[in-house]
Amino acid sequence: MTAATTPAEIPPPPHRSLIQRAPDIAIWGVVVVILLVSFGPVNISHATKLFTNADNMREFAKDFVHPKWDLLPLYVQQMILTIQIAMWGTALAVLIAIPFGLACARNVSPVWLQQPMRLLMNLLRSIPDLVVGTLFIVAVGLGPFAGVMALALNTGGVLAKLFSEAVESIDKGPVEGVRATGATRLHEIIWGVIPQVGPLWTSYALYRFESNSRSATVLGLIGAGGIGQLLFETLNAFDYQHLSAIVIVIIVAVTLIDLLSQLMRSRLL
Repeated sequence: MTAATTPAEIPPPPHRSLIQRAPDIAIWGVVVVILLVSFGPVNISHATKLFTNADNMREFAKDFVHPKWDLLPLYVQQMILTIQIAMWGTALAVLIAIPFGLACARNVSPVWLQQPMRLLMNLLRSIPDLVVGTLFIVAVGLGPFAGVMALALNTGGVLAKLFSEAVESIDKGPVEGVRATGATRLHEIIWGVIPQVGPLWTSYALYRFESNSRSATVLGLIGAGGIGQLLFETLNAFDYQHLSAIVIVIIVAVTLIDLLSQLMRSRLL
């Protein structure tokens, strides 16, 4: 062992005093208290019924192990439509998130612009997809377009927050280098900011596309088209054999999307 690696020269691990750890302890203490207080309201005690009512669950699931595939072409067609809804919703969301994400970033935008934009993005994230979808259905009628717009607005708010946080964590060096050439503010963003956050932004967009592929299914509940509409119609008809086939198609599609998304993200690293 050389002198450079003797135990005496290895710095001790950082030590935080109780006063320094107090805020963290307080935060986790509040989380634990909330969990204990909400034990009753969320009916955690009903977990025992998963075992006492197991016979009911088996009876309910009996048809699920015998899916009917006679309508498979229709299910595949509607699943493709659902993916198209998710793709368009995500693509429009990215177009929304890029300018608004930059406007929300503390190190890029002035306070007078940053704060109103953050409030607007909070609003878009807070309104559920189903509510936004219903609003567009009232405006444009039943169909996929309402689902696309619902996903675009909600996802746009989520991505804007993620995009702004990525911008706030960039290295200032490249931006200052571009600024030193006498470039404008727009050039600083194009040549100093975007190249640093581009791969991370793309990764975030792919994650949201995966999520939107599932969210687009739920939007079928309000008539926004896609396989979700077939899913809820079949569920309401208690046709569990066809419902099982639809669920399998959704699982296969989402799994393939996840694998493709992982492959694309791995090429960004």
